[in-house]
Amino acid sequence: MSTTELTKDNFDDVVADDGFVLIDFWASWCGPCRQFAPVYESAAERHSDLTFAKVDTEAEQELAAAFEIQSIPTLMIIRDRVVVFAQPGALPESALEDLIGQARGLDMEEVRQAAAEAGEESAPSEASGPSSR
Repeated sequence: MSTTELTKDNFDDVVADDGFVLIDFWASWCGPCRQFAPVYESAAERHSDLTFAKVDTEAEQELAAAFEIQSIPTLMIIRDRVVVFAQPGALPESALEDLIGQARGLDMEEVRQAAAEAGEESAPSEASGPSSR
């Protein structure tokens, strides 16, 4: 499966419908982004049950700002509309595979409970695009 272009217009639908979304925030002028792209595409082919999306930070500045993207590439993982991982930097293939495995293994009920106990239930950990803010 190839990657999905994520925009402010389709963000809510993609995240709500798919439940487990990996997002690569990138730009065409970014060298590390170009180096990470084949690793990301390869993982998308191996994990066809997950949604792999890309956000062009130049074209989608509002979406990048909504997630406070400071550095690219930034990889984000959203499960059940909760951001469970967000980190800048290009990952090697083995690290990306390990990360996907860890995200698959999360008990989302525990994640939501921990967020509620920390008082973050409606904080930025909830993934909502700019149109729903």
